[in-house]
Amino acid sequence: MPHASNIVYCDGPDSPHAFDIVPVLPRNGTLDAMCPVCKGHGQWNTEIDLVSFRCQRAICGHCLGAGWIETGSDLIGLPDITLNANGQPEWTTVYVSRDDLAAREGGDSGLTVTP
Repeated sequence: MPHASNIVYCDGPDSPHAFDIVPVLPRNGTLDAMCPVCKGHGQWNTEIDLVSFRCQRAICGHCLGAGWIETGSDLIGLPDITLNANGQPEWTTVYVSRDDLAAREGGDSGLTVTP
């Protein structure tokens, strides 16, 4: 049996319902300022049902989902997957500078951000 729904599609973080039920992320202490794109949320709704509040979300490409950015010269830690000595994948953290990250954002970064 179909249920009532009112699905709204959001074009980006400037859409009216983009941040409905998306909390602002706490600052973890290593990043300096709230992301100017997602305003601290790290993600936004691309589709939301205003009746059931089921949603699909997009990760912010500017802060990579952290909600906060580095404004100084400190390195930024990004999650990455590498192969260990046994050939098995494992999570690791790769550190890049803001300049390197900005250069990568202009072209193919080699980084894949998934929700």
